[in-house]
Amino acid sequence: MRLHNLKPRPGAKHRTKRLGQGESSGRGKTAGRGGKGQTARSGSSIRIGFEGGQMPLIRRIPKRGFNNAEFTTVRLPVNVSELNVFDDGARVDEAALRSIGLVNGNGDGIKILGNGELTKKLTVIAHAFSASAKTKIEAKGGSVEIFTKKPAVKA
Repeated sequence: MRLHNLKPRPGAKHRTKRLGQGESSGRGKTAGRGGKGQTARSGSSIRIGFEGGQMPLIRRIPKRGFNNAEFTTVRLPVNVSELNVFDDGARVDEAALRSIGLVNGNGDGIKILGNGELTKKLTVIAHAFSASAKTKIEAKGGSVEIFTKKPAVKA
């Protein structure tokens, strides 16, 4: 088989419907565009939500309430089991986590979660800790420090 032998599967190609070929074709006269008006013209397109100049529904209904999404705090999660890649007695902070690829992207700090087991004594510095993560780190003789510097405000 060569490239010049390739053909589409049977039924995959359809011939285009020829419009305006007389009344008996079923698509004559207005060619499926209905009567006169804006949509009957060539090059016509009306944006979504446009209601012919009438005040659109989305602008007629009242806007109420408050959306707090702009002010949420998004912490980047790291599980305790992932900290086992560090050497015993190491100091683990945001820079160390980013350098080995455990934390990627933008967020409002790092939160250490208690999923998995920790096998090493570590000093962990993060913005937040779950209760189980804190107990697991301290049970191995490690220490927990909460990073208190405020993250940059989103613009």
